[in-house]
Amino acid sequence: MDDSVTNSVSADGTLIQIEHLTKSYQLGEVEVHALRGVSLHVSKGEFVAIMGASGSGKSTFMNILGCLDKPTKGTYVLEGIDVGKLSRDELAAIRNKKIGFVFQGFNLLSRTSAIENVELPMFYSTVSNKLRKAKAIEALEKVGLADRIHHYPNQLSGGQQQRVAIARSLVNDPSIILADEPTGNLDSRTSVEVMGIFQELNSHGITIILVTHEPDVAQFAKRHVVFRDGKIRADKINSSPKIAAEEIKSMPTIDDETEEAA
Repeated sequence: MDDSVTNSVSADGTLIQIEHLTKSYQLGEVEVHALRGVSLHVSKGEFVAIMGASGSGKSTFMNILGCLDKPTKGTYVLEGIDVGKLSRDELAAIRNKKIGFVFQGFNLLSRTSAIENVELPMFYSTVSNKLRKAKAIEALEKVGLADRIHHYPNQLSGGQQQRVAIARSLVNDPSIILADEPTGNLDSRTSVEVMGIFQELNSHGITIILVTHEPDVAQFAKRHVVFRDGKIRADKINSSPKIAAEEIKSMPTIDDETEEAA
């Protein structure tokens, strides 16, 4: 991989260039076409929600975006790098340095503290122990968990565990964060709080691409891309995204809900 293009963004600010992407699987004698000629450009600093029903192709698309899978045909260029031409080791390096992952199931190590979970992506780098710890603490501070760094996952709520996962996605200063149904295991208030974290990160220039089947969650993103039958059926700007901080203010607290129930 040529280091001279490892941080290249096109002159118009394009971070991701995807052209005529197809992906097919062979299931026995049946060929399944998961993606059918998808083209998409994402600029640096965008907040994009990828939407679609189960089987629409959005998960396959995200796997390719995350360098977890390769397309059958077409091109995927990330920061000037043609991902389709990379070796397995180079793909692993891209995943580690350029992409931060956040999953529905948090994917935390249960016997490892919050700070140790956040440090994990840096263990295979040349970062010193001191700097690794400092960067992990900084990331946890960004998601509001400065007072929970030594807590284990079973000592944290679902929302706090997802905050740890988001902090972990930040420590290598990625070009992009890919979030796959990040609110799927959370209640409505905690979901809004997590979307608030993504909005805050995005306000500082981090590009976020989020997969969700929930229209309410997508409303916090600035752009909606809708998949159906392996194709992009809609791609539009959300001119009035919800502001998580404002939504939280209007939501009842636990005490309010208890009083109403009484």
